[in-house]
Amino acid sequence: MFTGSLPALGVLLALLSAAILALGNLGQSRGVRLAAEEKGGGSPVMKLLRVRTWRGGTVLIGLAIILQMGSLALAPLILVQPLGVAALVFTVIFTTRISKKKLSPEIKNAIIIILGGVILYVVVASMVGKQKSIGDGQLIAILSVLTAMLLVSLALWIAGKKSSPRPIMYVLLGGIYSGFIATLGKTVILRVEDLLRGHNVGSASENWLTVVCIVGISIASALSIYYVQYSHTCNSPDVVIAGLTIVDPAVAVLLGITILQEAAGAPIWSIFILVFAGAIAFYGVLKLARAETAEGLDT
Repeated sequence: MFTGSLPALGVLLALLSAAILALGNLGQSRGVRLAAEEKGGGSPVMKLLRVRTWRGGTVLIGLAIILQMGSLALAPLILVQPLGVAALVFTVIFTTRISKKKLSPEIKNAIIIILGGVILYVVVASMVGKQKSIGDGQLIAILSVLTAMLLVSLALWIAGKKSSPRPIMYVLLGGIYSGFIATLGKTVILRVEDLLRGHNVGSASENWLTVVCIVGISIASALSIYYVQYSHTCNSPDVVIAGLTIVDPAVAVLLGITILQEAAGAPIWSIFILVFAGAIAFYGVLKLARAETAEGLDT
């Protein structure tokens, strides 16, 4: 069984990953607040580690990442990564259950809009999405974009010493690096499967590029974790998850289409429909976020 052989299972794994990710983010958000309220000394990291809710949320997020990598091994990136938007829907459902509130008509309408956009996107993406082996030039291009993003983050960090960035900026940065994790993870999966198929053993340069790719995943993961954790200290969990479910898929799909060429040869009408479906889901996310804010849903 190799990449792209079971796209339907890949979709199911992506949805399961979204549900577990929602629970993990809620747990981490609550854990960050509990750690902030804890009295006494100790570093912020040690305070977090002492909070069982935060530890449980972290384990769930780790499991969600594993499931997401599994979905990427079975289906094109542009097909499964946008399904992460379902995490926001799951978050709302879980939050209402925890707070023992009912879903308002506004929230129900927003969820229907999101699901409509996602379903339309998945149907079309499953028809036109293709997977190809990743060449050295494509991998270098992705790593170059990541390097540029690291320089931007450094500039923002330097600028932040003079004036603190807006809280939403940390959400955006966490989502951007999360998108790189998925894209780079996909390239490693494809290269490893090419090796397992026995197509080639890879030249020295190819092997080194794969190693650099793994290093890139590590850096992107560390930064994504940092920005997401900090986001929980200055944003509500709904804002954090809403931002991540918009930015992460947008970055991954953009890289998947422009660099990985997963939509190469797709008819022009399908591209318009994919953009339209994405816009519908995006509108639903904004509508849902506004409805949640108005009702004060929180955990």
